[in-house]
Order: sequence, then C-alpha cells, then structure tokens
Amino acid sequence: MFDRYEAGEQAVLVHISFSDENNKEDLDELKLLVSSAGVNALEAVTGSRKSPHARYFVGTGKAQEIADTVKALHADVVIFNHALSPAQQRNLEGLCECLVLDRTALILDIFAQRARTYEGKLQVELAQLRHLSTRLIRGWTHLERQKGGIGLRGPGETQLETDRRLLGLRISTIRSRLNKVAKQREQSRRSRQRNEVPTVSLVGYTNAGKSTLFNRITDAGVYAADQLFATLDPTLRKIDVEDVGNCILADTVGFIRHLPHDLVAAFKATLQETREATLLLHVVDCADECYRGNVDEVQKVLEEIDAGEVPQLMVMNKIDALDNVAPHIDFDDQGKPVRIWLSAQAGTGIDLLFEALTTLLSGEMRTLQLALPVEQGKLRAIFYEMECIESEGYAENGDCLLNIRVNNIDWQRLLKQQGQIIEEYVISAN
Repeated sequence: MFDRYEAGEQAVLVHISFSDENNKEDLDELKLLVSSAGVNALEAVTGSRKSPHARYFVGTGKAQEIADTVKALHADVVIFNHALSPAQQRNLEGLCECLVLDRTALILDIFAQRARTYEGKLQVELAQLRHLSTRLIRGWTHLERQKGGIGLRGPGETQLETDRRLLGLRISTIRSRLNKVAKQREQSRRSRQRNEVPTVSLVGYTNAGKSTLFNRITDAGVYAADQLFATLDPTLRKIDVEDVGNCILADTVGFIRHLPHDLVAAFKATLQETREATLLLHVVDCADECYRGNVDEVQKVLEEIDAGEVPQLMVMNKIDALDNVAPHIDFDDQGKPVRIWLSAQAGTGIDLLFEALTTLLSGEMRTLQLALPVEQGKLRAIFYEMECIESEGYAENGDCLLNIRVNNIDWQRLLKQQGQIIEEYVISAN
C-alpha cells in the first residue's frame, strides 16, 4: 500500500537526548530492540535538542548527517528511538533515500515476528493497521487519481479513499474475529472463577526473565531467550501450591517504555488475564542498573489497563549476576512476603517463591474433625484428593472420623459444591 523502499538488515540508529523527561529514551534499549528484530546496527547517530524539529524531528544539519552516514555505510534502513509523525517520516525517507522506521514501528515489527497463535497474529495485525491508518496521507504521490467508469456519475473514489475503505473493512473483520476469541477466553476464565481457582499472572519489563521463571516452575518449555519480547503469546499452566491446591500460572507479554497505545488496545483480551488475576508476580531484573525505572514503567502500564489494584509480589530475579546476594524473602510489618530474591536461570530460591505463594494465597488455615457416615464415602474420597487429611479413625457406630487441615478458601469452595449439609458432619473446628 506504500511507495516505500525495501527494508534491509543494515541499519543506522538515531538517538536524540531531550531535556523533557517524557521524551527520554535509552540508547542501549534501542540496540536490544534492533537486535531482537534481527537487524545489524552499523552506527548510532546521537544528538541533543530541546524539542523535536517540525520537518525532520532532528535539525536540518543533523538530518543531513544521517543521510550522509546512510550513504557512506550503504545502510538499508534508519531507525529512530522516538515516535515520528507521518510527515517527518516521509521527509526523512526522501532525504535519506531509504526506509525510515520509528520506535513504534520497530516494536510492531518485533511483535509480528514473534506472534505464533491465531489470536496473537490477529492482535499484531490490528495494531499494525491502526498504526498504518495514520500514515496513509503521505503514503501516495498520486492521491488525486480518481477511479471512474462508463455509466458512473461523479468523479469516483480517490486512491486515498479506497485505501481508507479497505483498511476500515480489514480492521472491522479482525475485531470481529478477536471478539470471538475473547468470548472463548472469557468462558474459560468464568469457569475458573466458578471453581474459585486462583490465577497468578507473571508481569514485568521485557527481558526480566518471566518465561525462564515460568519454565522453571511448570516445565512448560515455552520459548525463552535473552532478547526483548521473546514472549508474545500468553501461556497458561496449572501448578500445585501447598495448602492452596491447583492454581493457574499465566505467562504474559513484557512491558516497555512508551509501549504503543495501539498494542495496548490490541492486546486487551490477553491483558485481561493480568487485570483479573488473584495475584501478580512482578518479575524484576535486579541486575539491571535501571531496574527501578523499569518497575515504575510497569506500574504505569498496569494502571493503564486497570490492574493497578491487583495484589503484587515482587520477584527480584537474576541474583546470580550479583555479588553476595543469597535467595531470601523480604516481609512487611504484618509478616506478609513483599519481595522474593531468586534466580530463575540457576533455579535457586524457587522453594521460597512457593512458600510465599502459600502464605499469600492460602488465607486462614482451618483444622476440623468430621464424623462421616458410611454412605458419605464420596466426601471421604474428596478429602483424600485435596490431600488435607492428617489422621483417620472409626467410631463405634461405624462413622469415619477424619482430622483435616484445609485453608478457608478451599473449605468455602467445598461448602458451595457439596451444600451446607457437610457442616452437619463437623464435630469440632479451629
């Protein structure tokens, strides 16, 4: 749809420092993004400005320097570590005579490479089309060309109008398909909620080690690599937590500074797992010097998707890259775990993580003694399945005497499933 130069694998990076905090980006992060996209960075052109230039984003002199660098190095693409307007992008392409991408387009390209599932591919295409729809005006040099025909009245459609109509139709089709997938996901979520199965969602900055931790806990074998956005498609697995029972662990897409709004909107169904989770495991790369800033960025995205109020447990990952840091738990004044220090790669501290999950998810533990009649053998089997029986005996009348220890959440769930009649068999409770 665009009259554009073909993208290659040799890139010139452009990073401009601004005094405005809202426009600040990280050059090292751009290099990681470019590497994740499979592009070879030849050189980085840097500079500083108080505000973006209207025509080229950078000044005219810096723009010419970028164009000269492209020609000298025979680069195929220029990648800006900033968001460019359609006009700025088109002006730079005319000057540099090669493809120019901004930060948003680069992230979208990485997402397009990573998508594997049907839903993921649809979400990425929707985000790409939304981004593309803002750039149609500069995409054609023949916008006044109109289509008509014999017997047609009026001038017909311009090429721009045709493109807008086709884009609108495709976006509408994708939204319809995503709504069907979202309904299926919602049905599964409602089923878990009816059974009161806790959901634990992994969140964090991209490349913090979420998928490595997910594999360590579940043996799921999902793709994990030392690159940004290695995980795109959400994965759900069942885990067993002591005194809690079965829980659902969800691995989700990582966040990043200035995550494109089109992506946040497109991945709304996926992020629903985060928004409705029982607990968030906020995975942090504590070996990263900028980890405090990364934590703040993740919190901003969580607020944006209405997940800021969900309880969190900070998981300080990659302690194997630090000196003299052993796995341990940090507690608050009430004795609740707030931070876990571990290494998912080395597998150290995983037992402490499960210990913290038990504390946060189990709620109050109850000790009960029950006298079950012979005809209630099904209830006895359920208690054995829950692995909550501490001892068993028999009364003179043949009743089965059970001493059980169960968390209050599981007990309330059992009352709902079996009816309040089960309370008639309780002899004592603590």
